[in-house]
Amino acid sequence: MIIGVPKEIKKGEFRVGMTPYGVEDLKPDNHTILIETDAGTGSYFSDDEYRNAGAEIVDRNVLFGKADLIIKVKEPLLREYAMLRDNQAIFTFLHLAANQELIDLLLKKKITGLGYETLQKDGSLPLLAPMSEIAGRMAPIMAAYYLQKIHGGEGLLPTGVLGVEPAKAVILGAGVVGINAVRDCVGLGMDTVVMDIRMERLQKIDEMFPGRVKTLPVTIHNIKEEIKDADIVIGAVLVPGGKAPVLIKRDMLRTMKKGAVIVDVSVDQGGCFETSHPTTHDAPVYEVEGILHYTVANMPGAYPKTSTIALTNVTLPYIKTLANKGIDKAVTEDPVIRTALNTYKGFIVHKTLADSMGYDYKSLDEIK
Repeated sequence: MIIGVPKEIKKGEFRVGMTPYGVEDLKPDNHTILIETDAGTGSYFSDDEYRNAGAEIVDRNVLFGKADLIIKVKEPLLREYAMLRDNQAIFTFLHLAANQELIDLLLKKKITGLGYETLQKDGSLPLLAPMSEIAGRMAPIMAAYYLQKIHGGEGLLPTGVLGVEPAKAVILGAGVVGINAVRDCVGLGMDTVVMDIRMERLQKIDEMFPGRVKTLPVTIHNIKEEIKDADIVIGAVLVPGGKAPVLIKRDMLRTMKKGAVIVDVSVDQGGCFETSHPTTHDAPVYEVEGILHYTVANMPGAYPKTSTIALTNVTLPYIKTLANKGIDKAVTEDPVIRTALNTYKGFIVHKTLADSMGYDYKSLDEIK
């Protein structure tokens, strides 16, 4: 199979979809690996390292024109739409629930769209997990930075000092992002509250941080009460393949302290704050109702050296399956690969995505 790894063009995105070590693993099976010039430089992998591993370094047009399977980190952007070929396959973070235009393109071109974020194994999301871990760890750090008065925050040191209380952090969601955010908030000494609809997740946090975290079910009442005196609110809600539920409406922001900071990690799935919209690393924040919003849609891209290696460690085995079996055989025979399938032969084949966006759904069995 011809596998293409283009350079990411999203603003502030320095990750790459495959390392030279991944090329080395794929070459013994006689696959052709095309790497776009300078694709890995943002993650400190040179073109020579890819060449030495057995890849061909090519320009963007050649790569998209020849590759059967495109491996990326982030979803295709508008200027890449025309480069995608009919019946091509793409494996990346698609986040289609926030991108109707991209859905329509994939359907029109009958592109096999495989999303890292929907691939499930044993009830977990193994390709999303390492990026969620990084985003979860980043969220309190970013919030702490923007609490500084010079950045528009309320000027409160999150850790507190002798005689001064620490910041209060409210975390919505107790999945991988939420647990890692809790870990850092507790480590920094913050007064930490976490909410989730799943009592078993809250129980796990109680066991991990006995007596150090307040756990509550997600209800409108609990959210309204807890955000009133919160200094930091972290949105960490995920519906695999679907839009994130909006948990905090604009009018609720008016009850919060001026200069408090929101970090919406769910923004690439639409966001769990009504006032959220995606931002970039070079302009990451904006203010609504006196509340600072940090809503960068590719947070782990800020630490590409860590993020690229963490991501490609878990994606490579699935790339090998797709390449060795072939796309059609892999999605038919491998139940785990099938969970990553969002679009196929002009249809949406992921029910949560279809329901979330109001599209018709077809099962894979109906198409084949």
